[in-house]
Amino acid sequence: MSLAPRAVLVHRTTEYEELLARHGTHGQAAFFLSARGRSVEEVRERHERVHRALAEVAGAVPLSWRQTRVERADLDRFLFGPEDVVVVVGQDGLVANAAKYLSGQPVIGIDADPGRNAGVLVRHRAAQARRLLPYAAEAGAAVDELTMVEAVTDDAQRLLALNEIYVGPPGHQTARYTLGFDGPKVPAKPKPNPKPTPTPTPTPTKERKHGQDPEQQESEPQASSGVLVGTGTGATGWLRSLWEQRSSALTLPAPADARLAWFVREAWPSPTTGTSRVEGLLDSGQSLRLTVESDRLVAFGDGVESDALHLTWGQTVRLAAADARLRLVG
Repeated sequence: MSLAPRAVLVHRTTEYEELLARHGTHGQAAFFLSARGRSVEEVRERHERVHRALAEVAGAVPLSWRQTRVERADLDRFLFGPEDVVVVVGQDGLVANAAKYLSGQPVIGIDADPGRNAGVLVRHRAAQARRLLPYAAEAGAAVDELTMVEAVTDDAQRLLALNEIYVGPPGHQTARYTLGFDGPKVPAKPKPNPKPTPTPTPTPTKERKHGQDPEQQESEPQASSGVLVGTGTGATGWLRSLWEQRSSALTLPAPADARLAWFVREAWPSPTTGTSRVEGLLDSGQSLRLTVESDRLVAFGDGVESDALHLTWGQTVRLAAADARLRLVG
C-alpha cells in the first residue's frame, strides 16, 4: 500500500523569536530596541503574520494526509520522502535553502509577509494552500522546473544550490587559483573588434590531446575575492548586483534556462595572475574549473556558509548546471 502524501511545512525562526532567545523576555527585547530608536511591536507583528500563515496552511492540509514541520536550521538533518509535498512558508530565500535537500518533490512557496518579499519563489498566499496542496500531489500538476547549480570536487564532494555557488576565501584574504573550462567549447568574454595589425609570424602550436580545442587547454592563474556561478533564479539577486556593478554586456539566463552565468570578483592583475576571463556564460555540458592555489578556500551555496565545502591547496572543483531541478508549483 502506498503512503498517503505528507505535507512538509518549512519555516524559519522569526526575528522576534531570535530577540526573545537573546534577551529573555518581551520587555527586555523592547527596551533593547527602544534604546536604539526602534519598536519591538513592528517585529512582533511580522512574527504574528508568519505564525498566522503557518496555522492557515497547516489547517488546509487534507485530513487523510500526514504533516510535519521543519525549521530551516534542521533541513540538513531532515529526511524528505518521495511522497512529500513541500510547503515553504516565509521568504524567497527559504525556498532556495530547502531546494538543495530535495529530489524532485513539488514545492509550494507561500509568502508569509506580502509586500516585504519579491515573490519570485514564494508566489502564493496562505489562503490558496487548500487548493494547491491536493493539486501539487497530482501526477500532472504544472510546475516550473528551475535550473540548479552544483559544485563537485575531485574527491567527490558535492554541493547544490538554487541561486548561486560562491568559491573564495572564508574571510577577507585573497583567493588564488587557476581558472579553466571543461566542455565542448570555451565560453570566452566578448572582446572589442581589434584594429587592423600586420599578419604575425606563425608560431609553433602547443601540443594538445587529439580532438581537443586548443583554447580549451588554456587556463589562467588568478587572484581575486572569489568566483560566483549562478542560475537564472539567482540572476535576480547576487549575480545581478555584480552584473549591474560592472555594466556587463552579458544576457543573464532565465530561471528555467539551462545556462549559468559566472563572474570573478575583483580580479587582481600581477606578473603571475591575469584578468582576461572574469565573466561569461556556461552552456549545457560546460563547466568552470578552479584548481586551488591557496591554503584554504570554501564553496557554499545560496549564502549558507555553515554548509560549505572546504578546499585545500591542489584540489579542483568544477561548477556546472546540475541534473536535479527544483519543481516549483506556479
